[in-house]
Amino acid sequence: MSIAKTIDHTNINKDATQEDIKKLCHEAREYGFHGVCVNPEWVSLCSKELEGSEVKVVVLIDPPMGLSSHEERMRVSQKAKEDGAHELDIVMNIIDLKYERYDKVLEDLTEICSLLDTKVIIGSGFLTDDEIKKASELTKKAGAVCVKTATFKDPLEEREVEEKGYHLEIMKKNAPGLLIKASGNIRNYTQAKYMVDSGADIIGTSSGVKIVEEEKSNT
Repeated sequence: MSIAKTIDHTNINKDATQEDIKKLCHEAREYGFHGVCVNPEWVSLCSKELEGSEVKVVVLIDPPMGLSSHEERMRVSQKAKEDGAHELDIVMNIIDLKYERYDKVLEDLTEICSLLDTKVIIGSGFLTDDEIKKASELTKKAGAVCVKTATFKDPLEEREVEEKGYHLEIMKKNAPGLLIKASGNIRNYTQAKYMVDSGADIIGTSSGVKIVEEEKSNT
């Protein structure tokens, strides 16, 4: 299977234009990516551009630390659903997790996960191994379909790609049955393949076209 089928083709730049997002959708169709991942304001446009395709519209919610109120998170999630999103990529409240307010984390995520298929971003680069374990357990208990490493604010740099692979192992072990999404500083085919080999089912990256073209040159 081509690595393209694992890729959520991503543009979450604050200064992205309508033409940038249309290009993202066009590339997703052309290369057969799993989905496009965008900020909430672009969900409606992506839904129209991808109508009739198998490409999922994925919306990033509450980066980078998941600190908005539950009411605001629900409002944005519900609006994304109404605008045509297929999946939510929502950041767990990382501060609540670190202060062991687990009931609050679970209550928030359970209601959000009831709206749409949800990937929960745990911000693994900010967490200890024990916190990654607990975050993965809570994600599964909340009814999510996937646990995801990070978003654009990931403390792990490219040189630490092996550590990110180790995080995937912890996530898979403690959220059995859930998909695993790796994201943050995955910019070439070698890195993407390493993530897949380490257990990732989905790759979040803004370098999807480059990765697939590099795959072609390596096969």
